[in-house]
Amino acid sequence: MRGASADSLAALIGELDSSGGFVPKVKEWAAKVTGRAEEDDGSSAERMAADLFGVVDVLRREPSLRRTLTDVSLRGDAKADLVREVFGRALARESTELVASAVSRRWAAPRDLGDALEYLGVICVVRAAEQRGEADQLEDELFAFGRLVSENPELRDALSDPTRSIEDKRALLRDLLQDRASTATLQLAQQAVAGTHRTVALAVEDYQKIVADHRNLLVARVRVARELSDEDAGRLAGTLERQYHKPVHLNVIIDPHVIGGMRVEIGDDVIDGTVSGRLDDARRQLAG
Repeated sequence: MRGASADSLAALIGELDSSGGFVPKVKEWAAKVTGRAEEDDGSSAERMAADLFGVVDVLRREPSLRRTLTDVSLRGDAKADLVREVFGRALARESTELVASAVSRRWAAPRDLGDALEYLGVICVVRAAEQRGEADQLEDELFAFGRLVSENPELRDALSDPTRSIEDKRALLRDLLQDRASTATLQLAQQAVAGTHRTVALAVEDYQKIVADHRNLLVARVRVARELSDEDAGRLAGTLERQYHKPVHLNVIIDPHVIGGMRVEIGDDVIDGTVSGRLDDARRQLAG
């Protein structure tokens, strides 16, 4: 996003951060009455994510509503009131107010509103995973799901088939991932088929970036011939963290073409320590 849309998204992220994810006020009230803080199991953030994704689905299906809610000639408070009227009974109050705040802002293009709400929804999913201690698991499972889609033509075709409804695709993913992935992963996988991205693989890639940005992590893609031990993975992550001065999450790919060593891709940097890579370098030097 650029211009007004980028500014609006940044402001909404700030609202989400300053409010602690819009945790319902009833929990604060209960804590004052009982003297005990109620532990949040992530359900509040998960509910908000579901609400935001639901609004995104409506905006995608109803272009006239989307245009109205992003019309710069209409007053922001009038558009906010329309949101409360249309969505107020279906959403949690905190979700409604966040969407109302979103439509009162300026957007460079009508679709940017839905994209921003989806971005905020992904952040809410990450928060739910963090509160459950499953954030690392979410990153690992998203990476694995993206590779599963990319490497399985039948699944990729089924999820991109325009003749299949979104609900049918989501049911397919429930059958595929139920009891095999966390609730957060399933929620994002089902959102990936909503049609707001060109392909499911691109949606998952985008979600991975949002997760990493929210957690202030760098993601390293590591290609090795065989699985790394926990000790080796920890040593590698520590080395990369010292080099880049930032926490690093490893996405490990087992690649039979890697004879030995490893290849690490982190951002735009490539560290090729594989035997095949060294042989290629030697061949180029001999040819030169």
